[in-house]
Amino acid sequence: MTDAVPVSILLVDDEQTLREPLAEYLVRQGFDVREADSAAAARSALLEQDADIVLLDVMMPGEDGLSLCRHLVEAKDLPVILLTAKGEATDRIVGLEIGADDYVTKPFEPRELVARIRSVLRRAARGPATTADEDAGYQFEGWHLDTLKRKLTDPDGATISISTAEFRLLRAFLDHPRQVMDRDTLLDMVQGREAHMFDRAVDNQVARLRRKIEQDSRDPQLIQTVRGGGYRFATDVRRTAKAG
Repeated sequence: MTDAVPVSILLVDDEQTLREPLAEYLVRQGFDVREADSAAAARSALLEQDADIVLLDVMMPGEDGLSLCRHLVEAKDLPVILLTAKGEATDRIVGLEIGADDYVTKPFEPRELVARIRSVLRRAARGPATTADEDAGYQFEGWHLDTLKRKLTDPDGATISISTAEFRLLRAFLDHPRQVMDRDTLLDMVQGREAHMFDRAVDNQVARLRRKIEQDSRDPQLIQTVRGGGYRFATDVRRTAKAG
């Protein structure tokens, strides 16, 4: 019998009086926690060792949390929960738009943060092991999405970079081809709890995804806007089986 490997958390916050007690609390909850007091320190820490999830303060001197969040989502495909002290929604909206998985507003209850961490990790999980007979991907209009590797390939065979949020959004469309899906439904699938507050978040994610898979993102043929209804993936989709 072997012990489960603890979830690895990188906690990035320049405020030592918050960071250190929070790190101690998370360790007591069974997490493996490393600390960074700046975006630069976080980048260095991730070069030495990856993390399962990043807790990221928005307001930091030097490179701010939103800039680092964009890098983590696009380059490293890491789940991110933003920590923000601002009362207004601007930073939270921007964070969700660039791919953050969730946010908590300071001051927060540590138990709630732990619940958010576990929720985000469940959503980011690639799912249970599959057998050779189970579906492992999708094909549409010459494109292929490998759900096991999270790899998107265009009709010419080139790999297209795709963030975690874009992967979940595309998969939501591929699971429901030709169906109208409203923004609340898509936000629940892509971001989870509380993201429904920001309709703009899903619109921006759709716009980014269109730029990657449409021939002309200004005249989308695959992801169509349904006035008053949301969006529809307007082509046929075929499931592909796991190779081997």
